[in-house]
Amino acid sequence: MAIGAPLGRRAATADHPLESVWGYGLASGAMVTSAALFLVPQAIGQHGQFGSLGIAVGFLAGYVGHTLGHRLTHLDLPVDHTAAELTVHALAAGAIIGAIYTAMPSLTSVLGVALVSHKAPAGYAAARRLAGQGRSVLALALPAAAVGLIALPVGIVGFDPSSVVRGLLFGVAAGVFLHVAVDLLPECTAGSETCPADAAVDGHRFRDRLRTHAAVSAVVGGAAVVLAWLLVV
Repeated sequence: MAIGAPLGRRAATADHPLESVWGYGLASGAMVTSAALFLVPQAIGQHGQFGSLGIAVGFLAGYVGHTLGHRLTHLDLPVDHTAAELTVHALAAGAIIGAIYTAMPSLTSVLGVALVSHKAPAGYAAARRLAGQGRSVLALALPAAAVGLIALPVGIVGFDPSSVVRGLLFGVAAGVFLHVAVDLLPECTAGSETCPADAAVDGHRFRDRLRTHAAVSAVVGGAAVVLAWLLVV
């Protein structure tokens, strides 16, 4: 997240929407693919039914929190919706990662790539939103550190939850992260934050060009994660 956040803050000052489109497209494509390759299989592998339930709970919880949390936009709070959702995801993931590292240290490289491949894009996207709203990106310090803050004490204590709890926690983490990733996909419609097509002066033709860039960037972001996954599996 420390790598992605400065890039996101810089992109918030870009004059042309193409930089935002590519930034959000690469980030969201990488995040969706990371969730599908690393988080969802872990949730299902720990416990099929409760892992699946956790994914649904996490995704819907992210949506409900984001939608109803719109009321909080009228308050001067230091953390935006995306940062809060990433913190929830990181706390849930940290608890189960601490337990899994303790039980299965051989997964170090796989889980390491899983963390890096989605934390950097998440840092970019969240910082881009915060900077665009005139807020400090330091609000991302909590979601950036949340995994370690929970994983370290869990690993030290040696807590080993049941497969039901592991599946549920991994599922919730995956569901919340999938919601954040899908929410950041550039839509290129009037009023869109991730693809400010309404800023175009030449109408539909320009929006169609932005949509093409949005689609290509999302695929490229996903392909980059697949390449990293192939290198460690």
